[in-house]
Amino acid sequence: MIKRAAVLGATGGMGYALTEALCRRNIKTIAFARSEENLLNFKEDWGPNAVIHSGDALNPEDIEKAVTEADAVFHAINIPYPHWDPELSIILDNILHACRKHHKPFIYADNIYSYGLQSSPAAEVSPKNPHTKKGKLRQTLIEMIENSGVPYIIAHFPDFYGPHTGNTLLHYTLSQIIEKNKGMFVGKTDIPREFIYIKDGAEALAELSLNENSYGEVWNIPGAGTITGEEIASIVSNHLNRGVTFRPVHKWMIRAIGIFDPMMREYTELMYLNQTPVILDGSKYEARIGTLPKTPYETGIKRTLEHVLNNRKAAL
Repeated sequence: MIKRAAVLGATGGMGYALTEALCRRNIKTIAFARSEENLLNFKEDWGPNAVIHSGDALNPEDIEKAVTEADAVFHAINIPYPHWDPELSIILDNILHACRKHHKPFIYADNIYSYGLQSSPAAEVSPKNPHTKKGKLRQTLIEMIENSGVPYIIAHFPDFYGPHTGNTLLHYTLSQIIEKNKGMFVGKTDIPREFIYIKDGAEALAELSLNENSYGEVWNIPGAGTITGEEIASIVSNHLNRGVTFRPVHKWMIRAIGIFDPMMREYTELMYLNQTPVILDGSKYEARIGTLPKTPYETGIKRTLEHVLNNRKAAL
């Protein structure tokens, strides 16, 4: 029974949504992140069940203090691509060490990079074929968790979108559309891809963590089906009441931008996801846990646009 949880990376997209979902279940939630200012600002949204705890995940002592106060530990920390190696491994090692020492279960929010190329919807038992530097690193992290001796849940998610998802592909596009009628869309606009509304992902992971029989396993948490860039543009056009078009960003363009932008340079190897997208099979979750929350894309995209608009107005 989880009465008190720790969410590491609480000011990021998934961390924010997960803290929100746990607090709504009346679970005291330690919101851990580096910026105390951001944590205090978000506490107004989370309410009285949120406990603010600022610290650095690269510091073992900061991690251990947060872990000792919780019944379960959620790892939702994300850092910029250029710092993934070696910082992701250091952070994970700090968390697993503290969880093992204090006998705490561990819940890990992961992406789809370790699946590599998949020709059909990927189930948890599908062979993983990571062929990129990032995919191989994520697989190494998974193996660290599986061999740690710590009770764990590993959850794979598609690309996020929604409120507080500032470093995602769709946010990159939608933030441009607010001010003009054309936006850069990474990849071809006619290929169906899978995204997940971040609040749905957080709800599903929170439910999973409360099921005692879900530990020691890998889980897929998919979105509400697939959607093309052209369909997203149509939803945006209808919501903003003006014509909107997306300009596809191809691999050579990403590579060129990467000369000046380290983040884009790191994204080049992931462009395969925009040509042969990985789609997740969530049948295991629905058979054993229950119906997955699936906000329709039209609703989720409109809510995301409203969030971007409100933030833009607040900044003026």
